[in-house]
Amino acid sequence: MSSPVKRARRPSGGRDALLETAVGEFIDRGYDATSMEDLSRAAGITKSSFYHHFAGKEALLRAALERAVDGLFGVLDLPEARAGSPADRLRVIVAAQVRVLMSELPYVTLLLRVRGNTETERWALERRRAFDAAVRALVRDAVDAGEVRSDVDPALAARLLSGTINSIVEWYRPGRPGTATLPEDVVRAAFAGIVPAP
Repeated sequence: MSSPVKRARRPSGGRDALLETAVGEFIDRGYDATSMEDLSRAAGITKSSFYHHFAGKEALLRAALERAVDGLFGVLDLPEARAGSPADRLRVIVAAQVRVLMSELPYVTLLLRVRGNTETERWALERRRAFDAAVRALVRDAVDAGEVRSDVDPALAARLLSGTINSIVEWYRPGRPGTATLPEDVVRAAFAGIVPAP
């Protein structure tokens, strides 16, 4: 089934446009099922022109996954994510993570679909685990500080946060009504719930 994630129409040959086209093909076909012939056809260029920019399919995958991973780890480096109470830092991280997903939708989608079949995919999975561990530790700090419910296991709470954010790739599309305030809405739902207090 074809994914509705938008891709570049016909790249003019620039590296970024070629990468965007490749990511779209990887999402639509699956990385393993996508050949360099498929990629060059989708880009409207010859295979040799593609090789001028990237050493091969795995290099394309690495560049795409690095873009997603760099965006996620950039969230942890935000000044607001490094100072303040654990719960406040967690709110900043959740909102910023949603913004990364929105701005890098195809790349994050690809990151969430890798299964560890190649060295690059195993690297990406390891980086995802490191990111999740950092969020899990912050949730634990928030519980210890009395800022997050102590009757919910911190590891479970972190998984639920991650699952909520990652599920956005399945339905978010740029420009869709009601998504302009998505980062703030996700934070509000995650920390205050969707049912008003009695």
